[in-house]
Amino acid sequence: MSNNLREITVQNAAIEWLQELGYQHVRGNDLHRDLKKVVLEDELRSFLTKTYSNAPVMAINEALAEFTQLQSMDLDYRNREFHLKLTQGVSISWKDKEGKECAQHMYPIDFESPEANSFICSDEITVIGKNKRRTDLLIFINGLPLVFFEFKNLFDQEVGVEEAYQQMHHYTLDIPQVFDFNAISVVSDGREALHGMYSAAFQWFSPWKSVDGDHIVQNDQQQLNTLIFGLFPKAVVLNYIQNYIFHEDHNGKLIKKGAKYHQFYGIQKAVESTLQNVKPNGGGRLGVIWHTQGSGKSISMAILTGILRTKAALKNPTVVIQVDRSDLDEQLYENFVLCKDLVGDVQHAESTDDLRRLLSSDGGGVIFTTIEKFRLKTSRTSSGIEMVDEVKHPVLSERTNIIVLADEAHRTQYGFNDGGYAQNLRRALPNASFLGFTGTPVDSKDADTELVFGRTIHTYDIKQAVQDGATVPIYYEPKMIPLNIKAEYTEELESATVDEADESNAVWAAIEDAAGAEDRVAKIASDILNHYAKRTETLEGKAMIVCMSRRNCVKMYDALVSIEGCPEIAVIMSGNISKDPIEWNPHIRTSKEMEAVKDRLKNPTDPLKMVIVRDMWLTGMDAPCLHTMYVDKIMKGHNLMQAIA
Repeated sequence: MSNNLREITVQNAAIEWLQELGYQHVRGNDLHRDLKKVVLEDELRSFLTKTYSNAPVMAINEALAEFTQLQSMDLDYRNREFHLKLTQGVSISWKDKEGKECAQHMYPIDFESPEANSFICSDEITVIGKNKRRTDLLIFINGLPLVFFEFKNLFDQEVGVEEAYQQMHHYTLDIPQVFDFNAISVVSDGREALHGMYSAAFQWFSPWKSVDGDHIVQNDQQQLNTLIFGLFPKAVVLNYIQNYIFHEDHNGKLIKKGAKYHQFYGIQKAVESTLQNVKPNGGGRLGVIWHTQGSGKSISMAILTGILRTKAALKNPTVVIQVDRSDLDEQLYENFVLCKDLVGDVQHAESTDDLRRLLSSDGGGVIFTTIEKFRLKTSRTSSGIEMVDEVKHPVLSERTNIIVLADEAHRTQYGFNDGGYAQNLRRALPNASFLGFTGTPVDSKDADTELVFGRTIHTYDIKQAVQDGATVPIYYEPKMIPLNIKAEYTEELESATVDEADESNAVWAAIEDAAGAEDRVAKIASDILNHYAKRTETLEGKAMIVCMSRRNCVKMYDALVSIEGCPEIAVIMSGNISKDPIEWNPHIRTSKEMEAVKDRLKNPTDPLKMVIVRDMWLTGMDAPCLHTMYVDKIMKGHNLMQAIA
């Protein structure tokens, strides 16, 4: 049997499964088209004419040209231009026989009624571009080639999905017009089947491991079947194309992204729960999405926000993205700004007054804030004493279409009876509904995530994420350097948490002093350098050291640099030059200087090999070359999980 015939065997299986889903199969040679073009214009024209029967032929022709004639010289920009027209439609105007101005907003797909569209799968399609090539399989929806498949021989051990991926990339150069309109690309060798965006690196192509979102299919032999029956039912693929694909603009460089299966199903369940439980008809507890750290939570939140803003039942909602720390606020805000195609314009509350102004408006939108901005207003007396000016937080809006998405739904969300920020938030927005995202659900006697937000509506745990390759496995190597601490603090030490880092806390201060003992720090510094040297002999990379306090960070730095052979290292911490010891000055940096150090750390070839931190950079630091963390700090629960991720 020839290799080509074996490839066709896999291809035919895909076609048969698509036919089971209601797709029409047409052989490539039987399509009526110009070989230099990839859109089936007769199909698209037929759909537009049937759907917009009030529009004259001239208007239909104009709409067809809008959807098929793209302006940019760059493939990625053409793809984005088309995707925006595909999902947002185009406005077409004309004059009727009486000269009256008419207008119609037109879409090339009816996203609400899947059966109103034509679905054709076609194999062995010849396309003439810079070179003449033949694609394995394309899916046309209303004549638009939105899905590309490339197959390799199931029985050839020399080739696989990576070779299929490489061939697809050759096609982007040889027949780029195919990818002007491409929404989803699939590569498969019959064993593995991966989906992704045509412009993404191979590492971002992934399997689709569920058909219903509730049951995971781990059998690698079923990957193609699971992908087709999971992603390509008509309603599902239209939903995915409309809501789960977007382009980020990184200073002119476009990066196209699409949701993975766990994001799709988690968001779908969140949308359904929102529509069922949002106030005033529901109780306002929309649920919890528990997706492990590092599995794309920021993207999930952005996609969900974009979908909620389009739901007519929510009447132009305001979506409040609430986090519990300023550094997380900035990181997530920047991610949302990159997702502008999905979420629209994003507003950032810079202060308590700014937040109150934004929430008091009647219009919808997206607002970012930290929970501490729901504080009571204060003022200072002439003697400098801070006074609280409000007995309780004022009501800012009684609208029922305010939805609060809480990032890392944990400790700051609890304690409604103690006058804390969580209580203030609910007083400010008494009719708001709440949905929590977390990678580390908290469950203790007074802090239960599900009691606050409702039941967990979707889970994607770290074991599944590692199996999927969404996150890397974590290896823990214990190394205990005892603390010489007073006996009366031993019991408190066992229950101490990272959140108790308060100079007025006697237990914490005792722990900090013991951890920072000169001989102990010297021992740890020596152990770290020895371990790092051995580790980087076989795996080049960088490291982060986590200490209990800023004082101990500086002590660790001094101990490390005193050892011969210590690589370049930096301390990353906030500072107050009016209060901090003068010897700390070399470690105090402006925000701009801090970003420059971060860029150096992310660069695998830069000589900066280690950083020492207390809290900064423990979350949101995406640096693949940072492969080792040395922890000399009390860390538990969500703080530990966030840092590891």
